[in-house]
Amino acid sequence: MGTEIERKFLLRDDSWREAVIQSTVFRQRYLPFAEGRSGSGRVRIAGDKAFLTLKSAVKGFSRSEFEYEIPVADAQEILRNLCTGASIEKTRHLVPYEGFLWEIDEFSGDNAGLIVAEIELESEQTSFPLPPWIGKEVTGDPRYFNSVLAEHPFSTWNR
Repeated sequence: MGTEIERKFLLRDDSWREAVIQSTVFRQRYLPFAEGRSGSGRVRIAGDKAFLTLKSAVKGFSRSEFEYEIPVADAQEILRNLCTGASIEKTRHLVPYEGFLWEIDEFSGDNAGLIVAEIELESEQTSFPLPPWIGKEVTGDPRYFNSVLAEHPFSTWNR
C-alpha cells in the first residue's frame, strides 16, 4: 500500500518561475465513488502518459494512495465516458529547493488564476525549508483539493 504525505501552500510571488526544471500539462477527472464512501478515484493524462489513481480520505497530512499507469487511449475513453465533474486542467512545474522537490500546479480552465505549491514528504515529521516564494499553508483546506475544484472551481469562489 502506498502512502502520500503532502503539504500544500499558496504562493507569495512568481520568483519560483526562474528555478523551474520541468513542466508537464495535466488533464484529469474523477470517478464516482459509491455513496457513503470517502476518498477519490481519478484518471489523469500527464504529458504522454496516463494514470489511474485511488486515494483514501486525508488523515492529518497523509492518505493511502494507489497509482497505476494505464494506456493513454484507455484514459481518454474513461475521461469521456465514466468520469464526473469538470475536468481539472493544469501545468505542473517542478522546482527544486534546498534538497526538496516542489510541485507547483498552475491551473487553467475554470480554475485559472489558482497556483498551488505542494511538497511530498517521507513522514509527517519531516522538516523542510520554506522557499521565499511560499505563502499561506492550505494543506487542511478542502477547497484546494483537486477533487473539490472539479465540483467547485476557483472561478466561482467569492474572494
